[in-house]
Amino acid sequence: MRNAEREMRMAARGLRTSGFGFRSSFVIRHLSFAAALLLSLLPGRADSILNSKHNLSASGPGTLKATAETEICIFCHTPHNAQPDTPLWNHAESRANYLPYTSTTLRAAVGQPNGASKLCLSCHDGTVALGMVHSQTKVIPFRKGVTTLPSGPSNLGTDLSDDHPVSFTYNSALVTQNGQLQDPQTLKSRVRLDHNQQVQCTSCHDPHNDRYGKFLVMDNTGSSLCVQCHNLSYWEGSAHATSAKSWKGTGLNPWPHSEGKTVAANGCENCHSPHAAGTAQRLMNYANDEQNCLTCHSGTVASKNVAAEFNKPSGHPINRTTNLHDPAEDPVNPGTRHVACADCHNPHAANSSRGLRPNVSGALAGVAGVNANGMRLASVSREYELCFRCHADSLNRGRARVNRQSPETNTRLEFSPSSASYHPIIAAGRNPNVPSLLAPWNTGSLMVCTDCHNNNQGPNTGGGGPNGPHGSIFEPLLERNLTTSDYGPEAAFQYALCYKCHDRNRFITEYSGSYGPVSKLHVKHVKDKQVACTTCHDPHGVAGKSHLINFNLNYVFSQGGLIEFRDTGTFSGNCTLKCHGKEHNNTPYVK
Repeated sequence: MRNAEREMRMAARGLRTSGFGFRSSFVIRHLSFAAALLLSLLPGRADSILNSKHNLSASGPGTLKATAETEICIFCHTPHNAQPDTPLWNHAESRANYLPYTSTTLRAAVGQPNGASKLCLSCHDGTVALGMVHSQTKVIPFRKGVTTLPSGPSNLGTDLSDDHPVSFTYNSALVTQNGQLQDPQTLKSRVRLDHNQQVQCTSCHDPHNDRYGKFLVMDNTGSSLCVQCHNLSYWEGSAHATSAKSWKGTGLNPWPHSEGKTVAANGCENCHSPHAAGTAQRLMNYANDEQNCLTCHSGTVASKNVAAEFNKPSGHPINRTTNLHDPAEDPVNPGTRHVACADCHNPHAANSSRGLRPNVSGALAGVAGVNANGMRLASVSREYELCFRCHADSLNRGRARVNRQSPETNTRLEFSPSSASYHPIIAAGRNPNVPSLLAPWNTGSLMVCTDCHNNNQGPNTGGGGPNGPHGSIFEPLLERNLTTSDYGPEAAFQYALCYKCHDRNRFITEYSGSYGPVSKLHVKHVKDKQVACTTCHDPHGVAGKSHLINFNLNYVFSQGGLIEFRDTGTFSGNCTLKCHGKEHNNTPYVK
């Protein structure tokens, strides 16, 4: 052991001293032999270059190895006549021009690779022979006729747009500009910036030490290496950082480039790949942005199969406009209207906490929205604030589904507390007398959008499917059926959505007592005349009319130039209109 150490020290002195007249090949052979001897006697050889793929000598353990060359260090270093690059660089450099990483959210100035990254690429871009070294006149031959690095994960090519950026300055100015990076002063000693304070390949990889696999400078279980630099809001409490769920073995392998067996162990790599990413911008695993979510959220890792919901007749059409979402886009009016999983869920923040109505649950944590006044929010606290982002002031929000007398498609205005009537999404309703409400609902209750717009097979209907407005068999993404056409026999299924909260008996049976006349006329319209609830009522809200009155013009027509309901007090009003062939001339609603 001591002799081996002495041999290494002698060789090292030869590397540092130019006056001894050593030939470089002799010195490297001497150093390689001594290093091999010493490290072979030490425990933990996995953390040395000898038993790693970077040992390209004939004794190397990998499939890429020289036919006869026994020197280990020669493929990268030489003690004499080295190229100008440090440290004593021996390998021929690549002359390639690279396509660097770029994205709409990138704040660093990334150009052509330099420093250590350029040296690494002299092999890893696949353009220079592995055995082309400065200290020898001929290329060192490799087994099986290999010259350059074969195609595969280690061959990055010259297109680096799908690889983590390198050769950029990481300083406090970048931290301030980006907003989600760690202060460079807090980086652990293993995560190294170079002498120009730049991130290089060697910030994450130690070419001489493969102790943690992939030559990483530290164990990356739970993305512990990633978070040395990345400081994402909400991340530590998110499901992707903490969930113990594992792959059930069906469908695609959600973690093809990771050894982690749980969601928490994979961390960032649940969605991202630092090299050869499927989507270049933001280094996503797959080219189709929704696949990055649905690979796990199809019942293969996550408990519920959300992917299947998007195949239903009505739903958020994530499959129609794929690869359009961009975190830097205008969240209200993007260039092309679309919807993606990331529009409603922040993968760095989403968690399993239950929201106390009307506050959002953890599934919507950290998502941008619009409040009741039309102001944009970085993070929603109420569910409607997320819905308003697309269904309120968006310029391309689509047409009304019912031919209304007073059409309005801006849900923020429909639910406004300043309107004459509305379902209580933003504030409690105006009407203190709603005798049809079923417990636990009362006139002071607040609703959420997903009370009506939800999965038809979700927990609210007694089903086992996922909760949320992903998909439904009922248009427009309704939890239960709501027929909007007249002349159909009344049935529980016809107006199931309304009957979820309103007592059906009030609309099919004449009640006695103080509410009798009202019930009688509801029975006459709904049961006897087969008038749909939506023919008279607009379920979101109406700016100028009480009791959600906003007639469907497919069934309600002008009488004497008027289509009008006048509220004349509690449980009473007058109608002037023509409906189902019957003329109403200031006809009292209560007889």
